[in-house]
Amino acid sequence: MPELPEVEVTRLGLLPVQGARISEVTVRHHGLRWPIPADLPQYLHGKRVLQLTRRAKYILMEVGEISDAGEPVSQGVLLLHLGMSGRLCLLERYFPHEKHDHVDIAFEDGRVIRLRDPRRFGAVLWLDKEPSEHPLLSSLGPEPLDAAFDGEYLFQQLRSRNAAIKPTIMDAHIVVGVGNIYASESLFRARIHPETPSRSLTLAQCQLLAAEIKATLLAALEAGGSSLRDFFGADGNPGYFQQTYYVYGRTGQPCRVCGQLIANIRLGQRSTFYCATCQPRALV
Repeated sequence: MPELPEVEVTRLGLLPVQGARISEVTVRHHGLRWPIPADLPQYLHGKRVLQLTRRAKYILMEVGEISDAGEPVSQGVLLLHLGMSGRLCLLERYFPHEKHDHVDIAFEDGRVIRLRDPRRFGAVLWLDKEPSEHPLLSSLGPEPLDAAFDGEYLFQQLRSRNAAIKPTIMDAHIVVGVGNIYASESLFRARIHPETPSRSLTLAQCQLLAAEIKATLLAALEAGGSSLRDFFGADGNPGYFQQTYYVYGRTGQPCRVCGQLIANIRLGQRSTFYCATCQPRALV
């Protein structure tokens, strides 16, 4: 599943359409994770893209008009989620569509945003109210790259939680966007065993972990995200962060720091990778 860096890379790749006017919307398959509204083309037709933002793993396309005074007037938001294997591509409109290309948002300048989603776990939803009030967004925790997410915040969140630290930092109610890949990588960088009870972490460990989550995500963004199976940016280029993984997907390979073979356990129903030497199990 695309995680926060991959979604942000996708958003950045779509920024050239900000300000462009939508000329046509084609929905070839309405049956995604939630049905695409039948009247979505009417909602979007003729509107301009005012801005493209991201909340957690959701891309928010705000559309509307520009007033006579030059001010943007919002008329709604299109919420987009890539699901397990979805991609948003920015293409020239003449580019032929393929079997799993379910939605086209075409612009007057000849470009098109195309949603490709073979497994159809993605989402295309129309929001006519404040996005932060939508059930998918209303209970989310802070963005990991925002100042609100720091060691003190993390320490306070963990004090009453006995669950293992890895699934805890993957909980979007605590912090958004830290998926399986980046949780494993961040814990390695912070030298914390993934099974460590959350409430046992000290403030110093929380400060280090928050810093390493930020550093890991920023490094992934700089590398264009991770391309393991399905992810490519909006321009069709893959990411390269997977070439620098310390632990994720490296079961049985030597640790890049100490040479110990990387271990793999199941934790929270997810594969979890770690180095037993660099991330010793805490005595609690």
